[in-house]
Amino acid sequence: MQEFIKKNLALVYNVLLANDGMEGIKLLEREEVDLIISDIMMPNMDGIEFCNKVKSSFLWNHIPLVMLTAKTNIASKIEALEIGADAYVEKSFSISFLSVQIRNLLESRRNLLKKFTETPFASLKSIAGNREDEEFLAKVNDIIEKNIANVDFTFEHLAEELHVSSSGLFAKIKNLSGITSNKLLLMVRLKRATELLNENKYRVNEVCYMVGFNNPSYFAKCFQKTVWSIAV
Repeated sequence: MQEFIKKNLALVYNVLLANDGMEGIKLLEREEVDLIISDIMMPNMDGIEFCNKVKSSFLWNHIPLVMLTAKTNIASKIEALEIGADAYVEKSFSISFLSVQIRNLLESRRNLLKKFTETPFASLKSIAGNREDEEFLAKVNDIIEKNIANVDFTFEHLAEELHVSSSGLFAKIKNLSGITSNKLLLMVRLKRATELLNENKYRVNEVCYMVGFNNPSYFAKCFQKTVWSIAV
């Protein structure tokens, strides 16, 4: 089954293999993964325990997970979905059906990121795919907003306030948003600048300092690179 799935999906995706849940955890610790396909019946660590570990992890809970199973009873489906599986596919399935499930999950993720990066008033938490990430991103946004006028506020300060390591936060932000932490910080500043400029109460130079820039020329340059930029 594993080789059959890999053979078909490798035509479109880069496929990494793990033989059980324990190997899957080790793989996640060293690789960046966009989507997980897991069987329920596995040795050492079954799919339910594996899914639970993934979905309770700060670093991995945003990753879409498709559960494969020979079990057709409703109780098994409910258990998998309750611990966070994003899709449930019964064996025997057509590879076309599985491919559609994968494509839809990845496309949904891309659409969230596209909306955030290309729409001025889309909030940071709009890229969240689950409640845990929504709460995390709301907290990130609140901390940035609280410090937005501070030109010296950096990604490292953000990690300190969240009580997480810089490396862990970098990986989480990159996996969630598709952009680096510093670029995310810049984008939140520029989105706030857009809101202030739309109020028509402040001059451009004032807004520059209000959102943590100390150079109006650099601010204008960054702002004009945004997809939604207005004349400044």
